[in-house]
Amino acid sequence: MAVIREADFIASVADALQYISYYHAPDFIAAMGRAYEREASPAARDAIAQILTNSRMCAEGHRPICQDTGIVVAFVKVGMGVRWETSRPLEALVNEGVRRAYQLPENRLRASIVNDPAGQRVNTRDNTPAVVHVELVAGDAVDVTVAAKGGGSENKSMFEMLNPSDSVADWVLERVPEMGAGWCPPGMLGIGIGGSAEKALLLAKESLMEPIDIGELKARGPRTRLEELRLEIFDRVNALGIGAQGLGGLTTVLDVKIRDYPTHAASLPVAVIPNCAATRHVHFRLDGSGPARLEPPDLASWPQVAWAPDAGVRRVSLDGLTRAAVAAWKPGERLLLSGKFLTGRDAAHKRICALLDAGQPLPDGLSFKDRVIYYVGPVDPVGSEIVGPAGPTTANRMDRFTETMLAKAGLLAMVGKAERGAAAIEVIRRHQSAYLIAVGGAAFLVSKAIRSSRVVAFAELGMEAVYEFEVKDMPVTVAVDSKGESVHDSGPRRWQATIAGVPVSVEP
Repeated sequence: MAVIREADFIASVADALQYISYYHAPDFIAAMGRAYEREASPAARDAIAQILTNSRMCAEGHRPICQDTGIVVAFVKVGMGVRWETSRPLEALVNEGVRRAYQLPENRLRASIVNDPAGQRVNTRDNTPAVVHVELVAGDAVDVTVAAKGGGSENKSMFEMLNPSDSVADWVLERVPEMGAGWCPPGMLGIGIGGSAEKALLLAKESLMEPIDIGELKARGPRTRLEELRLEIFDRVNALGIGAQGLGGLTTVLDVKIRDYPTHAASLPVAVIPNCAATRHVHFRLDGSGPARLEPPDLASWPQVAWAPDAGVRRVSLDGLTRAAVAAWKPGERLLLSGKFLTGRDAAHKRICALLDAGQPLPDGLSFKDRVIYYVGPVDPVGSEIVGPAGPTTANRMDRFTETMLAKAGLLAMVGKAERGAAAIEVIRRHQSAYLIAVGGAAFLVSKAIRSSRVVAFAELGMEAVYEFEVKDMPVTVAVDSKGESVHDSGPRRWQATIAGVPVSVEP
């Protein structure tokens, strides 16, 4: 009978979470490398190059792939022949592993979990509690899969009770455009079919833990109905032309995974959950012989891709930026930003707009007049770092605040990731502002452009405080120009037509 010691289990969870914070799985890197090689869209190819460059930097430097180091999800399969050497509940052991991993001084991970989710939303400060799924199975070992799921991709999860005669593929094809680019494609789609409502969602999440093998499946051909469905959805989703970061291109998904379960004759529950370009999960087994040992991947397996800005890229000074300069930016144009801007996310925007709408002053020293804001919640710095990984957060969560920020706060432009909603785009057009995107999934690369950082307001909000960053040559793309043209609309339309064989320009 295997004896699983408390210390071994906790150490294994902590080590696994650190491991996945900076190592992409080799199958994911290989798939991204293939996507880079075949990509014909310059904008999408540039984004994938940033993601691959960032990934190698993180593997070498042992720093987080993404500033959103995720909500921890643990799938624990406990052999019924196992004996535990502990008096603590299993979830408490998982959470202790999470706590240790996220507070490791050499590589502190961002604490993103808030308690009282429908109320005060107070950060728990150590990223606990995890979401734990436990299953009793035959055997005398414990199998654990841990994942760190980013909020941008998790927020795009969808579920519906279809009629038994409905097409699952058609339903997925309707949902994917609704997801937008906030889940940071290219990534994976996990689909769960059957069971009950909660079972379908669990199947979808579990399927994302499987290795990427769509290339092998295409080569040998499908053997089951589910494999046929995987290939159908894979081809049809990529034909949408959404592309990397939603900019338009050939690869939107790297793989499609499907799990199913028997269901009621009157039901067809279906769930789809995306995994982003910061896909993070690993499996380990404990058999009583000690903590898990995870072998580092071979750095030679990373493709030889080193991102560099275009030769003719426009360099923009943020200091003294004018509305006339903003008006000169073109949709899809890539820029390098230098100078100082402010940061802010949901919690800060809520406070700022409440003050402005009430006619009250902002905190001393905080002014957005003729400034640019970056939607970011950075990782804490370690060692000599100015700031930890600091990639963009999903911008459309700030749409409700855009009118106030432009009309009353005096913002000139915004930087985030993914598309803006129609109402926010109209506000941008009316105020002759602009919205820029940085690449989601390239957080460590972006952080290297930051030369200084200081907290300006709301320090108690932690990673959601307002900072002032000084940057040098930070890469961004013009997503919405001052006339209200969005590349998240025009790019996918152009590439959908290209994939369909309709002659169109491939720029940007």
